[in-house]
Amino acid sequence: MTDHRPTYDWDPRSDKVLDNPVASFDDMRQRCPVARSEYMGWSVFRHDDVLAVVTDHDTFSNQVSQHRSVPNGLDQPEHTPYRTLIEPFFTDQRMALFEPECRDIAAELARAIAGRKQVDIVTELAEPFALQIQCAFLGWPDSLQEPLREWAHENHEATLAGDREAMAEIAQRFSRYIHELLETRREQGDWAPEDPTTDIMRSTIDGQPIPEEDIVSILRNWTVGEIGTIAASVGLLLKFLAEHPELQAKLRDDVDKIPEAVDEILRIHGPLVTNRRKATCPITLQGRQIETGDRVTVNWVSANRDERVFAQPDQFRWGRDQSQNLLYGAGLHVCPGAPLARLELRVLMEELLQISGAFAPTPDKAPVNAYYPASGYQHLWLDFDAT
Repeated sequence: MTDHRPTYDWDPRSDKVLDNPVASFDDMRQRCPVARSEYMGWSVFRHDDVLAVVTDHDTFSNQVSQHRSVPNGLDQPEHTPYRTLIEPFFTDQRMALFEPECRDIAAELARAIAGRKQVDIVTELAEPFALQIQCAFLGWPDSLQEPLREWAHENHEATLAGDREAMAEIAQRFSRYIHELLETRREQGDWAPEDPTTDIMRSTIDGQPIPEEDIVSILRNWTVGEIGTIAASVGLLLKFLAEHPELQAKLRDDVDKIPEAVDEILRIHGPLVTNRRKATCPITLQGRQIETGDRVTVNWVSANRDERVFAQPDQFRWGRDQSQNLLYGAGLHVCPGAPLARLELRVLMEELLQISGAFAPTPDKAPVNAYYPASGYQHLWLDFDAT
């Protein structure tokens, strides 16, 4: 009898991959650039193949979940009006208005760790910054920060375990938070605060109010993206600077270099590991036959380390062509919140480098890596000199 079960090329949940994901992705990019696994379906590791997938919207659909996801999980033409609705929240004018509040949050957190030893950057800076910034930008109460932190951690654990029942319950819990916020704003009427949450609630598409579940989905996707990737980015940036004191000193002396440095450091090791697509028709990629309905996972971290695009990809280099950097994605679904993320990371680095003294890894306390689907670190200890 013929065995028709699929054969798998790798196991992304093996100890080897989880313990050193970047090295594993580098190995797969060379050895098997389009690889099949039980957990992820097809994984795509090379820069040109990732671009081919995320820019071919007819062949690769974003509708990968059994639950509606707005706007990330929508295809054309439904995606366009929601994208048009969202983009004005991230204009230069909006970012300029938010910068002072962002700077206050960053400065307060930087002062709290200045001059201290054995600071766990994840729990004392990265996560608090991501949570406080998210609540401030959306106009949410500070009391929601701790529930959001717990929700984000539980959502990550359920995703790693593939526990769909738990993931559904966690999503429902988030929905309850948002329904309560929206109801409060409706009760306030004209006195509701002017913030993105209220603005989305009052927005229309084609003259019709946005369904409440779509509002919840938009805010959930913003929150997942913001808390997870910003927290991971902060850890990745500070670890790199701690290990490269000459670059740290240069940025402290010339803060105008920070935006380029942030993009280059996060190219070397990015905060978002993957995104998913679904094949709408049969297609061959790197000699592998992908069938209709197959799951396809693009690996951003690997693509940004592709030697065919970035010479000596492990090295930090000034003046690289950052137009090839896929830190914020590509195609119709490129991250709409990229201006906000760039603002937040720039401001935090500016404040931290000006307020704190030089920082370095804490001796004898090795960082603890985050496990996929997260990136960065669960714990990262640094020592800060007195200013």
